[in-house]
Amino acid sequence: MTVQPEVALLYQMVRIDSPSRAEHELARFLAVQCRDLGLRAVVDEVGNLVAETGTGRGPTILLLGHLDTIDDPIPAHLYPDRVAGRGAVDAKGPLAAMLSAAAKRLDFPGRLIVAGAVEEEVPGSRGATHLRSTLDRPDAAVIGEPSGWSTVVLGYKGILDLRYRVRRPATHPTNPMEKATEAAAAFWADAVAMLGPDASHAAFDRPAVTLGRMAGDLTEARLDFSYRLPPGFDVEALLRQLRDRARGGDLDVLGMVPAVRTSRGDPVVRALNTGIRRAGGTPRHKLKTATSDMNTLAEVWDVPMATYGPGDSRLDHSAGEHILIDDYLRGIAVLGTALDELALIVAPVSRGGAGLIPLLGGHS
Repeated sequence: MTVQPEVALLYQMVRIDSPSRAEHELARFLAVQCRDLGLRAVVDEVGNLVAETGTGRGPTILLLGHLDTIDDPIPAHLYPDRVAGRGAVDAKGPLAAMLSAAAKRLDFPGRLIVAGAVEEEVPGSRGATHLRSTLDRPDAAVIGEPSGWSTVVLGYKGILDLRYRVRRPATHPTNPMEKATEAAAAFWADAVAMLGPDASHAAFDRPAVTLGRMAGDLTEARLDFSYRLPPGFDVEALLRQLRDRARGGDLDVLGMVPAVRTSRGDPVVRALNTGIRRAGGTPRHKLKTATSDMNTLAEVWDVPMATYGPGDSRLDHSAGEHILIDDYLRGIAVLGTALDELALIVAPVSRGGAGLIPLLGGHS
């Protein structure tokens, strides 16, 4: 079977296990691959891959994907019509498409940066947080997540990660005194109920909550849970209500990032729409109820931004994760056209400073 270079790149990426906090092997592999493709590349201080090309005389465009996957490996397989394995969809497919598109635009009339961030799948988004503090603010950004090759994601819910811990004196199980596990169960019921009957994980404009972990016994209990929150949600009021119902327990905020939403008139959205049309598709737009590094960047950078990437997001984290090769190749074409469009419609800002800081402080 003859394998196109772009497909070979993705397959090699999927073969390398890269769960959160163990992305170093994939980052080093991609740094070498990028140099072979003509891109300047380093691995920065926290383990992000950062690659760059272009003439520097126009806008700076950031393409940001992520290196990590959930920690549930499944074997990689290359079939005539698809690449299967952990990360094929979320989100090595989108990142490989970004690298492949950039390699076809080595003379980009500006600065084209492709980054593969670490730790997107765990609270804190350490990789994206580091990039937003070390890179100059770009003129536009595309976040690489599976949207489907003909779809652009306009927004994501925010997330509030919390930990609840409660203690109770040791006592016999038949004692009517409330036990730690009972206090935690009652607190969780309150945490759900305070959202009201319209709470939904399926709707972008409604909040929802998920219990991620629970552990405990009669004397100590702990809950880790996360709220997904729409734009404009009053987080401080929610935290006050939760603490009022804490039953003497402690409530800690592990992480928080607000919701983000852009418009169909955003320059990045319009550029991606053009790419989709030229690849033979009809652009669609969606809002997602999860959270991505788009949220993390939008906290600091008010720039044109949207999320795009080949792959069916319904396969995220699933045992049958795979990406269709035709969709992946269309995604590369869409990104290439979008980059050409952005070079024309996005005006570069005036900058001083050092520019791409990781190239000064990173390591190979």
